[in-house]
Amino acid sequence: MPEKIIIDTDPGIDDAMAIFFAMASPELELLGLTTTFGNVSVDMATQNALRLVEMSGKDIPVARGASSPWVQALLDYPDFVHGADGFGNVNLPAPKGEAIDLSAAQFIVKTVLENPHDITLIAIGPLINLALALHIEPKIAQLVNKVVIMGGTILESGNVSPIAEANIFCDPHAADKVFSADWHVHMIGLDVTHKTLMMDALQERVRDNNPMCGQFLYNAGRFYADFYKAHRGAEGCYVHDASAIAYAIDPSLFTVLNGPVRVATEGVAKGQTILKRTNYKYRERHWDNITDSSVCMGVNAEGVLALYEKAMTA
Repeated sequence: MPEKIIIDTDPGIDDAMAIFFAMASPELELLGLTTTFGNVSVDMATQNALRLVEMSGKDIPVARGASSPWVQALLDYPDFVHGADGFGNVNLPAPKGEAIDLSAAQFIVKTVLENPHDITLIAIGPLINLALALHIEPKIAQLVNKVVIMGGTILESGNVSPIAEANIFCDPHAADKVFSADWHVHMIGLDVTHKTLMMDALQERVRDNNPMCGQFLYNAGRFYADFYKAHRGAEGCYVHDASAIAYAIDPSLFTVLNGPVRVATEGVAKGQTILKRTNYKYRERHWDNITDSSVCMGVNAEGVLALYEKAMTA
């Protein structure tokens, strides 16, 4: 039986790659998309999610989520990474469909309660919708199958500050609530996504073999690849969000460290994901009585790329 998933997303070029990867993978059954701010506004994210669903030809509900962070002010959207439209300025037509009446958090709670121990939540944007779902119904923490997030970093340098990754930095208070909840979080962060680089040749093969979305992903990916070449010196684009999908399908492609994680919410360390990696007793007790997370620290990058290509060119 395929694993039932909800993807919480802020599409986003790499979000689009991840969403189509999930749709194309027989190991997964996508029950819904929930949207949030991050790469774009929540309104644009919702429109983009609807566009992706329509492009796929599938009947998948889209639920609009939170428009601003839990505590801090809303940050500027990174249009220099994803374009003003979130998709590399390809300017797709407006979607025909609309979001459902339930909010993202309500949809998550309802779906988890109706499918106890069967739902994997895959969050590839800021974590406000998961935090709000926990606020609405804390017992979902014991009823999900798995929580997988793309976000954070432990040893790798951050991408919005020396120590912070963008999804966590956008809403550190919500992220800390998610990591502190009584569920086991699987964190796929920059420690592994910066080790996995998608070259143009792979994007070209997807373009040529996937009539549903290949040309769109290739066109949008030009903007994304140009950013990484100009700003990071990378000959390709890092596989961020799609790595979370790969982990949901085959976690054996990753090596992990287990331990409690907290998120710094203020000051120069804002957005830092801090993993307690020892059994030492510390004066600071912030990590006490926190459920362990599994934090990805190593990856079979070739295996992740092969899994993506197999699904996207089938």
